[in-house]
Amino acid sequence: MENIHFTVFMATTWILFLALFPLTFFWFRRAYRIFFKNDYSEVALKKGEPPKNPKKWATPVGIINIVAGLVAVWTIFGVIVLALPYQTWSAIAGSTIWCKIFADWIIKGQAHPIQFGRKKKAEQK
Repeated sequence: MENIHFTVFMATTWILFLALFPLTFFWFRRAYRIFFKNDYSEVALKKGEPPKNPKKWATPVGIINIVAGLVAVWTIFGVIVLALPYQTWSAIAGSTIWCKIFADWIIKGQAHPIQFGRKKKAEQK
């Protein structure tokens, strides 16, 4: 029997794979809250504040969460059942995580536009 050495590569591989489980849960839970419970409290938050009209941004955020969750489930299935090669499943998982982060950031930026000019006295208080 070979002596298996625990390496940094092996640790990061396991961290990436195991991180897919809670990420998938949170993404599906967020989509469920948006579409079934009409809870828009986590939609396009910026500094903890929702946009003026969170319902407007709920559908794109929900769709992004569903798509990311489905890709993560497919990746988990691919690793466990289909024995996808490391390069394939890690590329899919990493790309999904980064695309989800960027998509949320883009929606947040669109939901909270930058307002130029002087602030009104009512807004400052």
